[in-house]
Amino acid sequence: MSVQSPPAPSLQPRDCPCGSGQTYAACCGRWYGGPAHLGAPDALTLMRSRYTAYVLGLHDYLLATWHPSTRPAALDPDPPGLRWLGLEVKRHWRDDDTHARVEFVARCKRGGRAQRLHEISRFVYEQGRWYYVDGDMV
Repeated sequence: MSVQSPPAPSLQPRDCPCGSGQTYAACCGRWYGGPAHLGAPDALTLMRSRYTAYVLGLHDYLLATWHPSTRPAALDPDPPGLRWLGLEVKRHWRDDDTHARVEFVARCKRGGRAQRLHEISRFVYEQGRWYYVDGDMV
């Protein structure tokens, strides 16, 4: 599975959409290409990079970082007018060396209506990489 290239430089945001306070290039942008791609060092970094991938429409990256046991065959295109507004990480913890969870709230606007996605996501570390497994809505 190939990973989509990041948006063209003129389209890249200056500040990272994940809300880390870092530049896009220093934060999530580094995980979408080059030698470090797909190598987020922990579940929290992977979750932030996946949020940013949703913002930027990088569906190949989302699928590549989704655990094969729960990964869908494809992702539907974003609905027209969907706009991601922000990410708030509530907490994150490791259950053991290969399992971690991240609780977050992602806000978006769709069809003029604000929405919140509050989830506790599960991640697993296998073969030297972290993967998103699934999550429970809060």
